Parts: sequence; C-alpha cells; structure tokens
Amino acid sequence: ALMTGGMLSSPGAAVAGERIALSRDSRRLSQAYQARLKAAEHARGFGAGIAHVNGEEESLPGRIACYSKGLPHDRTGEVDAKAYEVYLKALRTGRPEDFERIPLGGFVKLANPQSALAFELIGPDSSQLQCPAALGFSSAEQAAELVELYWQALARDVSFSEYDSNPVIGNAATELSGLSGFQGPKRDGKITPGTLFRGPASGDLAGPYLSQFLWKPVPFLPIRIEQKIRTAVPAVDFMTDFNGWLAIQNGALTGVNSFDAAPRYIRNGRDLGEYVHRDFTYQSCLSAFLIALKAGTPPDGGNPYKHSRTQSAFTTFGQPFVLSVLALVTESALKACWYQKWIVHRRTRPEELAGRVEAHLSGRRECPLPESLSESTALQEVRKRYGTALLPQAYPEGCPTHPSYPAGHAAIAGACVTALKACLDESHVLPEPVVASADGLSLQPWKGADLTVGGELDKLASNIAFGRNFGGVHWRSDAVEGLKLGEEVAIRILEELAFTGNEMFSGFSLRRFDGRRISVG
Repeated sequence: ALMTGGMLSSPGAAVAGERIALSRDSRRLSQAYQARLKAAEHARGFGAGIAHVNGEEESLPGRIACYSKGLPHDRTGEVDAKAYEVYLKALRTGRPEDFERIPLGGFVKLANPQSALAFELIGPDSSQLQCPAALGFSSAEQAAELVELYWQALARDVSFSEYDSNPVIGNAATELSGLSGFQGPKRDGKITPGTLFRGPASGDLAGPYLSQFLWKPVPFLPIRIEQKIRTAVPAVDFMTDFNGWLAIQNGALTGVNSFDAAPRYIRNGRDLGEYVHRDFTYQSCLSAFLIALKAGTPPDGGNPYKHSRTQSAFTTFGQPFVLSVLALVTESALKACWYQKWIVHRRTRPEELAGRVEAHLSGRRECPLPESLSESTALQEVRKRYGTALLPQAYPEGCPTHPSYPAGHAAIAGACVTALKACLDESHVLPEPVVASADGLSLQPWKGADLTVGGELDKLASNIAFGRNFGGVHWRSDAVEGLKLGEEVAIRILEELAFTGNEMFSGFSLRRFDGRRISVG
C-alpha cells in the first residue's frame, strides 16, 4: 500500500486518479481548440477585403503620386523607372529574395515592407481591412491637405495657449475656411482657432488642444514621471533647399535635431512633433491607462467583476489584462497598416509631393497642380520665408522610409484608445485639469467644462496622429483613416477575446470615434 497524505491508498487508486486527470486535461485541450477555432471562424466570416485604389500609380507619368523615397531619383526628383519596377515586383511576388534585389539610392533602408505580408494569430487578417482610396494628386482635397501642412509648419512654434490671438493661426483658419476641399472640423461652417489642426473624433473639440494624458504626471509606480520632454530648439527646420531634399530622397544620411537645454511640457506643434518622433509604439496609451487609474477611473460597466461580491479582476479583466491588450492591438494594427501602405496604396509622402510643387514652380518638371494650391497664401508665405515651395520638415531625416497612407502612429493610437475605452468608464471626469504655460516650463490649472476620460482619450488619439503632421511627415487623411483602421482592428480583437473567458460576460461597451456607442462581444 502507498501512504498518501496520511491515508492508505492502493496502486490502482493512484492510476485511476491519473486517468481522471488525463481525461480532464483532454477535455480542457478540446475546449481550448474549440475557442481558437471559433475565433478563426469568426475572423474568416468577415470575408475577403476589397482594395480601393485611386489608380494614379499607372495613370500619372513618372510615379509622381507614389511613394519612392530611398530609391534612386533623377535631378528633377523623379524616381528611376527600372528601380520602381523591381520594387513593385517584390511587393507583388512576396518572395524574400526579390526584396533583396530592390535598388537603393543611398544608405537608408526601406522600413520592413515584408511585415505587410505577415499573418496574425488573433483578430482579422490584414487583407480583410480596408481604407478608402487615397486622395487624387490634383484634387481639391489633396491641395487643401498640403495647404494645412504648410500652415502647420509655419505655426510649429506658436503656443497652443496663444492660438486665439496669434496672427499666423488666424490666417491659417481664414484660408482653410475658404478651401472647398478641406475636411477638418468646423464651427458654424468655419475653421476657427478652436478647431484648427484638430482631429475628427467627438471628444476632440472639448477643452485645450492637448489631451490631459500628455500633461499629467505618469504614476509609473513606484516612480512618478513628470511629462516634460526633451524638445527641439525653435525656428530650425529642414529640407528647404532642393539639393538637400533630393539627397534625402535618394537615401542620404542626415544629422539630428538640436535640442533645447530645458525640459518642457508639450506646449506647441514642434514639441508635439518631437514627442511622436521619439516615442515607442503604445507609450502614450500606456501612460494614459496609468493616469486614468490614478484618477480613480472605474472599469467599464460591462466588466464582470465590477459588482462581484467575492472576486476581483486581475489576470482577466484587470490591470494585467488591459496592459496585454494594449500590446496585442498594437501589433495587429501595425500589420494591418503596413499592408495598406505597401501592398495597396503606396501613397506619396508630403515632402515628396511638395518636391513636385517646387519642381513645377522652378521649371524643372511640369506637374498637374490644382489652382487652389498654387494661389495659396500658405505656399506664398513658405516660399517667402524659405525660398522654395518644399515643405519645411521638423525632422532632419524627414519622413520614415515607408509609404504615407495610412499613418502608423494613428493606427496604433486608434487601436489602443479603443481598447482603453472598452475597459474604462468613459464618463469619469478627470480631476484637476491642467494646461501648459506658454513657455512649457510649468503646468497651470485649467478652468472650463468637465473633461472626461472618454473625451480625453479621443483627443489623445488625435494628438498622437496629428503630431506627426506637425512634423511634416503625414497628411490629414493619413491620420483620420489610420485612426479608423486601428479602431476596427481593436474592435475585432475584443470580439475574439470575449470567447476566451470563464466569466459571465455581456460584452464591452464603448463610444466610437464618430460618436456611436456600440457593444462588443
């Protein structure tokens, strides 16, 4: 006989116990398999995606509407036709060896095009999601987006707290109000200093330009982090001469920003652009989650542990769960974004299109520019200040070496903010709101209407997306459609996560960027 826990037991009893355990493990494994199968079938049920393209890769000469930075270009800035064909072939075949044959113009490598072809084990496949066709090269909407970017470059050093009185801001609002193609938010049919450079979400127009989640200290417990950043010095912009611009299009190596000696709270477009120049993927949303918890934000009403008498959330529906979801939706959103960038749209970057404008105006090469752009006040002011029509860049290297549409920062922000809105009570009012001083050296109390967690998360997503526009590297529609893409990725992942728990769970509830409230799961 065997002695087990002070009791006599026969060898046969021990074997029976093992058989019971193995039987239970087998059932558990079958249940795990069924959960995975259910998630895969759920994703497949959305069907194949439909790619919407504007057709200008083939219809316009010289690939002037397409991304080509890093490939070799001629003296007018037009990409080498043979090099572009090799690049296209690699994207079409997907063979790793074809990517290694892409001719580069210099030393800078392309940013991970093969990730566009990677599969995902949770959520939708990248090919199932879609963005509208990119704006046409000569369209009124495209012209308006470049005019907005010229104004953002001219206004980089204007403090957000001084938008109501600054003449550059007033001129920007006036010109953009008169452009039929401009799609930014308006009040009473006009762009105002209070709507200028803001995003499309329902929470974007409430309160200061910047979200509280980019100002308030981050309780990275047991560390407290003040959100002062190392920012670039004012009035120093890059890529405003054609030869320097051309070298960078060909992959030349560049220097780095000159930095302000004093750390500052984000107080203007240059600061915000520098934040999203240096941040890691979901940094801002990780900080936002920690700040929201410190502010006493309760979980969303659908959390099954919110009213439990005997249990609390932790591994499921608790802090570790939310933190893992942020990383999960980030990776899936990036893969979906890269698929759209490389496989579908290959949209030109703002610096590239502004190079076409300069080539046209200087007589190097004719381009079909819309009249609303060539007569723009912003364009004339940039030419007066810098001597060319090139878009002044906040970063010495300009844009990264991947296509423009949609924006990666926007896709990540859209996905992570959607996940946070699903897990937190969006109606919770943030206590003691603040605003940065005009010099960014201090935070001051902000007096105004209540600022809610949901509204400030909306604003955070737009700040992160449009911060890249302040840098000069993305279009408004890159940001807007990137936010939507990330939101869709997160919603579909949340749907699948609802299959995995043991709890009695009625679903996540959240308000989408367009203001509609939905239940997920």
